[in-house]
Amino acid sequence: MPRTASLTRRTKETEITLSLSLDGGKTDIDTGIGFFDHMLTALAVHGGLGLTVKAKGDLNVDGHHTVEDVGLVLGQALAEALGDKAGIARFGQARVPMDEALADAALDLAGRPCLRFDVPVPQARAGDYDTCLTEEFWRAVCQKAGLTLHLSAYGGNAHHVTEAVFKATARALRQAVKAEGGGIPSTKGVL
Repeated sequence: MPRTASLTRRTKETEITLSLSLDGGKTDIDTGIGFFDHMLTALAVHGGLGLTVKAKGDLNVDGHHTVEDVGLVLGQALAEALGDKAGIARFGQARVPMDEALADAALDLAGRPCLRFDVPVPQARAGDYDTCLTEEFWRAVCQKAGLTLHLSAYGGNAHHVTEAVFKATARALRQAVKAEGGGIPSTKGVL
């Protein structure tokens, strides 16, 4: 059974079309925010995901609505692609260095949304991206995916810190969605 989802979200602030495959495929990202495109591409590549995102947002205001809404749609697509979660590994963790930066991600696809974000970023911007939006993005993903995600990082360069966070989360997600066979990985029998 294919582990995929394709969704569209339209609001007065954004229009987003997203396709996700948990088992790899094409990557094509265009959000209008160059650095965010780079982070989503890193997420797809290091997560072993097929991911296409087309987003148009009110960037004349700022990037907040676009970044958060992409997170909401990605989280919803992740939940849909996972279905009842039968046969997945469920848990994942990764530690990723990028020059002076180091990020740790640990996650659980338990159906309970929770974000613990301990990621001080030394600069307010990385290119055309407000670095405070990284927390908003992952909170939105967690909310819609039912994902518990713990992120921590340190470093002296906002680009490196943010990219290490996306790559660590990607590597942890790759572990968690891995098809291992068998039933629902929970003593409750449901996730």
